[in-house]
Amino acid sequence: MSNDLHNDAVFVLRMQLGGNGLRVAVKDSIDIAGYPTRAGSSALACAPDATRHAAVVQLLLEGGCRIVGKTNMHELAYGVTGINRWTGTPCNPRYPERIPGGSSSGSAVAVAAGLVDFALGTDTGGSIRIPAACCGVYGFKPTFGRVSREGVLPGTSTLDCVGPFARGLTMIEKAMTLIDSSFRTELAPTAVRAGWVDVAAAPEVMAAARGALSDAGISVTPIRLPSFEAAFAAGLAIIGAETWAAYGHLIDSGALGADVHARLLAAREITPDALVTSERRRVSLREEIDVALASVDVLALPTLPDCPPRLEAADAGAALRLSELVRPFNLSGHPSLSIPLKTSANLPVGLQLVGRRGADAALCALAHRVVD
Repeated sequence: MSNDLHNDAVFVLRMQLGGNGLRVAVKDSIDIAGYPTRAGSSALACAPDATRHAAVVQLLLEGGCRIVGKTNMHELAYGVTGINRWTGTPCNPRYPERIPGGSSSGSAVAVAAGLVDFALGTDTGGSIRIPAACCGVYGFKPTFGRVSREGVLPGTSTLDCVGPFARGLTMIEKAMTLIDSSFRTELAPTAVRAGWVDVAAAPEVMAAARGALSDAGISVTPIRLPSFEAAFAAGLAIIGAETWAAYGHLIDSGALGADVHARLLAAREITPDALVTSERRRVSLREEIDVALASVDVLALPTLPDCPPRLEAADAGAALRLSELVRPFNLSGHPSLSIPLKTSANLPVGLQLVGRRGADAALCALAHRVVD
């Protein structure tokens, strides 16, 4: 595996599988029969070939798509920078001095570089929406449980979702119709009631996100979610416990990257009491969001609290704060879309729209009011 920083690091495996339809890339935590699933980790370098396609891969093939490769990722999907010392770090094609974002780094880069029509990633704590915002593309996290995780690592998760990246919103909807047979595109509403979630973000990020809504003629109502800030820590505790359960056996392999090794050691110390508290916060947050969405059509807030850091300044631990505005919606299970924006200094940020649970198509339809 290469450890160079260039676009040779986008794909960890290349292939030509399926029909002659849309070109698709698939994150290397998703099984493709006949190929290993290594999840960006040298600890899984000798993983056997998958014997069956993941459910979403089977649906892509049945839909006539052509799968062109498995994409690189932050090791074990346990980080948000996308930096990987074993497989290499995919170069952010639109902002090459910035991190590509993780964990679905290769999928976001493949889309931003025009190498595919859309790509699949997974999102446990922002791992689709963060790289989408970093690379200037669209990224969609469906309602939890809506898209099958059969054949996806880790095998068990109460947070993780499979979802698409694309360069346009219509392609996001097309991808969803392929991986979710219940998804039906809807017409954009004639009017939108948006709730602006009270969060902290850099002034230039706030200006870009609020400006996108204003430019679309969408006025906002302030929304406060009292459990939102605590949900960040709760999400970290749950992902930590679930990642330790899935990959703790690798801790003594000597093959893990330093950042993932350190996070797993910390995850080992998460107590049952901390998980009980985190689950209580999950319930509170879900209820607060459901109540808020009973009075508005969509919640809006930035995807990232700040612009993506430069590669040389990226610190794995500090970068976790990039997930503080997206991770709560993994905890609550609500569908969430990141729309690419730029600051006045031409740096990548995103507008995050959050819809009612199960109303994924309605959320995408509403987003057309912002981007069209």
